[in-house]
Amino acid sequence: MAGVNRPLRVLIVDDDALVRAGLSMMLDGVHGISVAGEAADGAEVPEAADRHAPDVVLMDLRMPRVDGITATRALRGRDPAPEVIVLTTFDTDENILHALRAGASGFLLKDTPPAQIVEAVRRVAAGEPILSPRITRRLMDRAATQAGAYERARAALGRLSPRENDVVAAIAAGRSNAEIGAALFMSVATVKAHVSSILTKLDLDNRTQIALLAHDAGLT
Repeated sequence: MAGVNRPLRVLIVDDDALVRAGLSMMLDGVHGISVAGEAADGAEVPEAADRHAPDVVLMDLRMPRVDGITATRALRGRDPAPEVIVLTTFDTDENILHALRAGASGFLLKDTPPAQIVEAVRRVAAGEPILSPRITRRLMDRAATQAGAYERARAALGRLSPRENDVVAAIAAGRSNAEIGAALFMSVATVKAHVSSILTKLDLDNRTQIALLAHDAGLT
């Protein structure tokens, strides 16, 4: 964290030289913020962090050698650890969640207005996580979808007999009919009959859909 007598030190990590230059020009003109250094790849981040001691790192995701998720995880393991804002064009759910799990304090898209990027730098330096509104909405939608899928899956499995649920769990574990029969002490023909019944009751087409339903229900 920056002290009261010095500006916030920002490290810019991006493999696009034009992006680094644009961010540098934008931030260096802001009172209380100083661009301490730049790096063109995640592989350069540890040395750059040692040299520049940043308070905040603006981190790209996709870079040639070491990606931003890996670099973020490495930075957050340091003591003291700078705050990291992922700044990217790739806003898939997987990227967002991986970045946050790696320890990023913010996730912004590269089309974020300059004033909001500046505000994000100040806020994460003060210990306040920041997500762009679009990212917040995506996470909310994902959470709602996952919650709905869980409830629907549990309700569906509730229509099955206890023995059929045992077969569902075994299918989700990747077991063959013979392996299921051996584990549940039933013949292969009986296993097949249970699978057929499960497909009919749940209006599913194949074993893969059974496994996915089990996953949604939290069985795997």
